[in-house]
Amino acid sequence: MPESGLFELEAVVVGQPKRSRWRGYPGPALTVSTVEGARLALVTHTDDTNYLLTATSGEFIARIKRRTSYGQFGPVRFRFTDVADREIGTAVARGLVKRRQLSLRTERGRQLLLTWRDYASIEWQLTETDPEQLPAPELLGRVTVSTVDAWLGLQQYVVETDSGLDASERRTVIASVVCLHLIRRPPGGGASPG
Repeated sequence: MPESGLFELEAVVVGQPKRSRWRGYPGPALTVSTVEGARLALVTHTDDTNYLLTATSGEFIARIKRRTSYGQFGPVRFRFTDVADREIGTAVARGLVKRRQLSLRTERGRQLLLTWRDYASIEWQLTETDPEQLPAPELLGRVTVSTVDAWLGLQQYVVETDSGLDASERRTVIASVVCLHLIRRPPGGGASPG
């Protein structure tokens, strides 16, 4: 499936691929698959600040660049770029609990929020305004996390988006789920989610 087809799907799964408990794992950090399990794209990292999203065919989709300032107290910023290094989206996490809310900006400048409901929740909601405001904003999508291998602590995120989002907006949402995973599970970090 070409890059554009990946972002036409209303639901995908971003997850850590299964691996051996006993051997090193040289494969991708994350995969993007259909809900049925067909692998569509891979996320690999070149270092702790640069990640590549590529189709399984090897076609370049996006680079995700992570930047932090002021240690754990400052914001974590992610910039998504295309093959020509043009910005195609961003995600920013602020506050002490970085995973609570990511502020997204799509290639066309649309502002979206990916917000964690509460500490007991396994779901983040995608909206244009803060979901705690009244009246409640229209839900544009949701991300639900689950553990697929309790021994290794492997995580997967089911990403569901509204049919009203276009392909470039879905690309930003999928890239931001990679960012969410990196905030919750930094490279080299422990097994338990943050």
